[in-house]
Amino acid sequence: MIKFTIKESEFLKENEGCRIATCANDVPHIAPVSYYFEDGFFYFATDYDTKKYANLKKNNKIAITVDHYLPGKHKAVVVQGTATLIDNGPQFKRLYEIFFKKFAWVRENPWKEDEAPFVKISPKTKTSWGLG
Repeated sequence: MIKFTIKESEFLKENEGCRIATCANDVPHIAPVSYYFEDGFFYFATDYDTKKYANLKKNNKIAITVDHYLPGKHKAVVVQGTATLIDNGPQFKRLYEIFFKKFAWVRENPWKEDEAPFVKISPKTKTSWGLG
């Protein structure tokens, strides 16, 4: 398992927006998502009719970047890993409670188990810069 430094973990916990990259049939796809970082894993929600979901069903490889770009002060954490889909069960319920409290868009458009999955990213590699 990849270990994150204290500064990397703080940076990842204080942010909630990122970009994720998926790929299927040698065609990459990138999308912005809201994420939650906990115990070295990243989580985000998606819908069944999205390109990212279709890609992850074919190929569970994924990359994520969390960054702030200011000229001369760029900060980032970039991770490559694998994705696991969470459609229902205790882990879904726990994540849903976290997302419901954290994100207004979840409260405004709630969903139930098997209506939209969470994606768990298990990091395999990481690179970071600008975090001191």
